Amino acid sequence: MTPVPRTTAPQTGENRPDRRSLHQRIAADLRDEIMTGDLALGADLPSTTRLKERFDASNATVQKALQLLKDEQLVIGRAGAAVTVREHRQLTVRPASSLDVADRGRPYPWLAETAKHGGTARTRLLAVAETAPPADVAAALGLPSGGTALLRHQLLLLDEQPVELVHAYYPLDIARGTALMEHRRIRGGTPALLTELGHSPRLGVDHVSARVPTQEQYEALRLPGDLPVLRTLRVVYGPDERPVEATVMAKAGHLYELRYEFTPA
Repeated sequence: MTPVPRTTAPQTGENRPDRRSLHQRIAADLRDEIMTGDLALGADLPSTTRLKERFDASNATVQKALQLLKDEQLVIGRAGAAVTVREHRQLTVRPASSLDVADRGRPYPWLAETAKHGGTARTRLLAVAETAPPADVAAALGLPSGGTALLRHQLLLLDEQPVELVHAYYPLDIARGTALMEHRRIRGGTPALLTELGHSPRLGVDHVSARVPTQEQYEALRLPGDLPVLRTLRVVYGPDERPVEATVMAKAGHLYELRYEFTPA
């Protein structure tokens, strides 16, 4: 089935024209149709001729747009052949599950959940160090001006592809003398360890924004082209409503969706 072309909002005094290059706009529309399922797995994209007519574009412009989608591994194809939507794994994340505590000796829930869907997930611990956190993290942890916290810096990989960059910060009086200070992975995850230390996570608050990636994020996540990241500042509170962890997570925007569940009041 040929997807229904997206309509363009009428130009009014309040609308601003899309100043992106035409090939970027074409790629954006086709990317949306792939991610929403209008262009299903295995489906052929419209021919170059039809795309030229639809977007009033030259052959070279259409090919540049298709190359962006190939770089993002959303489609496959070669010159002279149909371009086809390829299988891509968009990760659905349930933030509410992040506070789940794994049983002793069991892997962290994020890894176990990914394995259920046939993926191979792992974490790579990049650094453990005492450092001055970003201002929003320092404010979330209630640190004094110039205060420091323990940083655990990790990269999450799915099928050996980097998908998330993590900076997790902990108050030093909680971290000192514990496994948090050691340069090794924590079996069962930090929620399990915090629970053992008497700081069981009771509430998590997420602050989510879409951002232009920093240089570190762009390189670590191997981002293809000019794609945004989902930046989450997660603050975790213990039994006494004290913040015990503040984590900055940068997710590749084209690989993730966030799922929130609400109960009517």
